[in-house]
Amino acid sequence: MADRGLRKTMTGVVVSNKMDKTIVVAVVDSVKHPLLKKIMKRTYKLKAHDENNECNIGDRVEVMETRPLSKEKRWRLVRIVEKAK
Repeated sequence: MADRGLRKTMTGVVVSNKMDKTIVVAVVDSVKHPLLKKIMKRTYKLKAHDENNECNIGDRVEVMETRPLSKEKRWRLVRIVEKAK
């Protein structure tokens, strides 16, 4: 990975796998509200490339930033951290 430069990696939960070779990953991020000074959870969804269709809903996965693969896909599956029960 050193020859590819610095790429972002994120960990999230698969919420959809209905598309071919594509998964939707929900990532939870904590942000501090600028006015209220309260820490809030923000959830956003990423579309990621799953070459072998190996992920199921509920799996915890790690995704890595990559070149644009389609209109909305800019992430690629690195590994499955934990399988769903």
